[in-house]
Amino acid sequence: MPDSAVIGDAARTLTEDEVTAFVQDSLASAGLDGRSVCVIVPDATRSCPLPLLMKAIHQALTGRVSKLTVLVALGTHAEMSPEALREHLGGEYDVLNHAWWKPETFADLGTIGADRIGEISGGRLHQEVSVKLNRAVVEHDVALIVGPVFPHEVVGFSGGNKYFFPGVAGQEVIDLSHWLGALITSASIIGTTGTTPVRALIDEAAALIPAEKLALSLVVESGTHNLHAVAFGDTQSSWRAAAEISAQTHVRYLDHPVRRIVSLMPERYQDIWTAAKGFYKVEPVVADGGEVILYAPHVRQLAAMHPEIEQIGYHCRDYFVGQWEKFRDLHWGVLAHSTHLRGAGTWDPATGEHLRVEVTLSTGIGEDVVRRANLNHLAPADFDLAAYENDPETLVIPNAGEILHRLR
Repeated sequence: MPDSAVIGDAARTLTEDEVTAFVQDSLASAGLDGRSVCVIVPDATRSCPLPLLMKAIHQALTGRVSKLTVLVALGTHAEMSPEALREHLGGEYDVLNHAWWKPETFADLGTIGADRIGEISGGRLHQEVSVKLNRAVVEHDVALIVGPVFPHEVVGFSGGNKYFFPGVAGQEVIDLSHWLGALITSASIIGTTGTTPVRALIDEAAALIPAEKLALSLVVESGTHNLHAVAFGDTQSSWRAAAEISAQTHVRYLDHPVRRIVSLMPERYQDIWTAAKGFYKVEPVVADGGEVILYAPHVRQLAAMHPEIEQIGYHCRDYFVGQWEKFRDLHWGVLAHSTHLRGAGTWDPATGEHLRVEVTLSTGIGEDVVRRANLNHLAPADFDLAAYENDPETLVIPNAGEILHRLR
């Protein structure tokens, strides 16, 4: 696989002029003249200077390509309004939300057989999966991914072919890939730069896409819209280059476990489905019996698009595996999200569930909903940030959700 072109590194951030020149030069030499291009971008839950990048892409490709369409990789998040899209992209473009709730959205690319799934998953799963993808990708000659790379709880590091699966994919691959990640566990897979089993599954599915697959893989300075680096090339090599830099910029190492962590969640996370990243990114450094508090008073629901989570609540992996007949017919992506927020634990029919870490929500969600979901509740009015900041056993993390915390 050829190497990607890379600008930038972990030690600095790029100027807007550097980014613009790199994007335009990269696309000018990519052989795109006369071809149709589908640009796949993240939604607003990801930090990314999309207005800068879209302007550079538009200038580079307008008049050269036969068609330019922007597709927002929602996964199973809520659609973005026209006004939100204009702000998100920095202008007017021919843009589509990934309408994952509409069957007509998808093209069927085939299947991955059960034996191959068994090989990829290391024997954890053994069933075939139908591979469906937003037909806009299939109907263009080139798919150009433009998105950031961060440590990720399901796949190791986000980005690359993950923008296809689950970004603009059908439910089947989403469920299978997320449940495979849950079986491995978030704490074991997050921040792994190599090809994890989930990444291998995603790459296998992406190999069925008929379009040429390119990517501008970004390493964003957390808390800003500055870029440490941009890698351009095919979706695998550019992702790999960006992941290596992300591993240097988006991982913080601690010498000792912490009894309590307070994750201050920014407003880009509008429900717990997305704000749960404030737990994923800190679970590895919480002491046994410790606590994670997610402070997000703006959040008023567990999962806007997945109300099932209110019925099943949040539980460890073994809770579901040990009662599989009861839960197997639910969306496995929902089960995976449940385990990711609850972290490590055990379950047996005699003594029930035992969890390593307590999770407390200090949000706008009602106490009855939170406690039914098997989480602790703290009213935002009773949240004392100064007290936590002055507590030597508490680590307060601003702009939580992007920086992975690990023990040395």
